[in-house]
Amino acid sequence: MNTSTTDATANAPRERQVSDFTALARTVQDAGLLRRRHAYYWARFVGLTAALIGLGATIVLLGDTWWQLAVAAVLALVLGQVMFLGHDAAHRQIFASGKWNDWSSLVIANLYAGMSYGWWNHKHSRHHAKPNQIGADPDIGVDTIVFHTETLTQARTGFGAWFAKRQGWLFFPLLLLEGLNLHLSGVKTVFGRGEVKRRPVEIAFVTLRLGGYLALVFWALPVGMAFAFIGVQMGLFGLYMGAVFAPNHKGMPIVPANSRIDFLSRQVLMSRNVRGGRLIDWFMGGLNYQVEHHLFPSMPRPHLRRVQPIVREFCASRGIAYTETSLLQSYGIVIRYLNKVGLAASDPFQCPLTAEYRSAR
Repeated sequence: MNTSTTDATANAPRERQVSDFTALARTVQDAGLLRRRHAYYWARFVGLTAALIGLGATIVLLGDTWWQLAVAAVLALVLGQVMFLGHDAAHRQIFASGKWNDWSSLVIANLYAGMSYGWWNHKHSRHHAKPNQIGADPDIGVDTIVFHTETLTQARTGFGAWFAKRQGWLFFPLLLLEGLNLHLSGVKTVFGRGEVKRRPVEIAFVTLRLGGYLALVFWALPVGMAFAFIGVQMGLFGLYMGAVFAPNHKGMPIVPANSRIDFLSRQVLMSRNVRGGRLIDWFMGGLNYQVEHHLFPSMPRPHLRRVQPIVREFCASRGIAYTETSLLQSYGIVIRYLNKVGLAASDPFQCPLTAEYRSAR
């Protein structure tokens, strides 16, 4: 058989898949769903700025009272919304100019939330490129929580095995430490030796934000109450972030390191949407439309709800599985999946998880 004929035959499915996504992208473009929404984003920026100023004033005015812990809880929620706005800027959703988006992310993430935009953007970009792929997606790297067993060099024993078998149930309580982890990871990056774009700006913004926050809390509150305030705020912030990001990909197929998958299938098959109305849209910062966000990461958040029916119908017409559940169902899936992986981690010869994806193809 002619070699060129063989190559053409092998490439035909991939070319068709590229053509499919091109057709979908053209439909979305023609519907005007990639247009910028400047008024929406300016309104959110002004609203969140006012909320943060108001909460700072409330801390000072309330003074020595345990009602401050309620303020800490509200602050955690507001900072979660701030990070969603920073996420949108990092994905070039707000402005056409990359420079404007970069500076918006720096102000929102570093100065408003006290987290490193450079650290987060590098990590998140790798996740978007190859979600749930072993060795490529940093969000599924083996750490305290085991998300897959393919790269484990030995079974977990003793306390590690006990923990792994219950990691699904322990996952959400552990998220109470995630806020601290996110801040420390960012600080280590900006003060470390690795390459960081605009390092002086990041250092200045993070130092001003974290230093100013600690100074305000310890000036306005007694020492014990100040520590309690910070603990509640950081704990609930981490829980909030994890509760929003975990349903998006945890429990979806894990892709072996050497797999080659077209962009459309990769982004749809590895992502899970969360059903709900406007409240869920607000609570999850639009990330409940995870399939659409991964296909069109620069699409403004308000358009994700409108593009969903187009994407869902397109996937159905091409026979591509489109996953959508309720928020509570997604949490149940995450817990069961992590417990299953934990059992396999204590005995790596049990249930290779990647077989699920291989058998589905």
